[in-house]
Amino acid sequence: MAKSTLPSPRRWASIQQTADHLGVTSRTVRSMIADGRLRGYRNGHKVIRVDLNEVDASMTPFGGAA
Repeated sequence: MAKSTLPSPRRWASIQQTADHLGVTSRTVRSMIADGRLRGYRNGHKVIRVDLNEVDASMTPFGGAA
C-alpha cells in the first residue's frame, strides 16, 4: 500500500506555548522569530502563532552518535 504524502496538520501554538515546548523564555522565541530561526505567523494585528511541526523539524542533533 502506498504511503500518504499528505502533510501533517499544523500544530499552532502561541509564543508562550512554544517557549514552554522548547524550555526557553517567550523573549527567546520572539528573538528566534526575529532572526529567522523560527517562522511566526500573524493572525490579525497582534496574534502571532508558531507551527510546532516546524519547530520540531528545525531541531538538529549534535554530539554523541549524531
